Amino acid sequence: MERTQAVPPQADVVVVGGGVMGTSVAFHLAEAGADVVLLESGELGRGSSGKPLGGVRAQFSDPANVALGHRSLELFEEFRRRPGSDVGLRQTGYLFVLPTDDDVALFGRSVAMQRELGVDSRLLTVAEARRLNPYLSATTYAGAAYAPRDGWARPAAVVAGYADGARRCGASVVTSAPVTAVEPAPGGRLAVVTPRGAVAAPAVVVCAGAWSRAVGALADVDLPVDPVRRQIAFTGPLEPVPPALPFTIDFGTTFYLHNADARGSLLLGASEPDTPVGFDTTYDRAWEPWLRELAARATPALADAPLTGGWAGLYELTPDHDALIGEAPGAPGGARVLYACGFSGHGFLQAPAVGEAVADLYLGRAGTPAARGVDVSAFDAGRFGARRTRTEANII
Repeated sequence: MERTQAVPPQADVVVVGGGVMGTSVAFHLAEAGADVVLLESGELGRGSSGKPLGGVRAQFSDPANVALGHRSLELFEEFRRRPGSDVGLRQTGYLFVLPTDDDVALFGRSVAMQRELGVDSRLLTVAEARRLNPYLSATTYAGAAYAPRDGWARPAAVVAGYADGARRCGASVVTSAPVTAVEPAPGGRLAVVTPRGAVAAPAVVVCAGAWSRAVGALADVDLPVDPVRRQIAFTGPLEPVPPALPFTIDFGTTFYLHNADARGSLLLGASEPDTPVGFDTTYDRAWEPWLRELAARATPALADAPLTGGWAGLYELTPDHDALIGEAPGAPGGARVLYACGFSGHGFLQAPAVGEAVADLYLGRAGTPAARGVDVSAFDAGRFGARRTRTEANII
């Protein structure tokens, strides 16, 4: 059970959402000296952050996403020291397998940009890719892109590590406290109301994942985020036991796989097209034949692997499938509403760097030499009104 405490009556900043993003933001704010209250509607990490494993990578096509991923990798590598826990980080690399020559050319341009930003990525031949992942088809692909520093970690451990770190820095972490209203309060503050009490603060940060649109609306902030179900499946233990595999993604279909446990099980997944918007997180075994079709194309030896069930969670999608990070203009009474949401499948891997960046925004040091985090100005939600949508290609 989470350590539940009363809602304090006031704070410097209220963070709404107790997943990986909210706990990272809370930790970085509290570490910087802010009096922080984090509110979570249920238990920590039980929303989109509840997935069994989370990929971490810096391989993106957009420089701002590369910077967030690269900085987050550094912070994941330091996690044992700060905030101080083991998150099961395994750096087996990310391997994008590319079906066409045009895909190889696209990734060639991305790799050149990534390397300029300090990412050790490279293009591989199909033969080189198959040495890293022997399950790959020898005939389906034109090439691959690989970065050995990428990998995966355990989201639940990251959430717990950040929450514990935030508490040690003086933050209050309050679970079972859904936000029901955000109202103007005296002194240029906002009262964030829950069934367990209200907390007044001059700043609120919306980090509610797939629920961010509704939370933002309580504060009259438009956050175009929609929930969409994504599923993963697990194989039974395979013989022979699979080697340590890179997190492997078919760029053409979004089919992906990586090791699941030491018994020899693999995790398989893909983003289903035309999935309706909604909060349904029921695992539907009717999707498994479609997943097997993708596996037969990408990894023929796994097409008939025994599947033991799976898990369904929510992506928080924006119209251009890229994040919303910034501060909303015109909050009531001079209060401030910041947000970090809509990561469209990239939230876990970018959460450490986003926590730093939101602390910079809150403290007014973003864009100055005092900033500790990445420049996130490109992710402002105002881009949609200004018709400046983003074009990240490396999306699953």
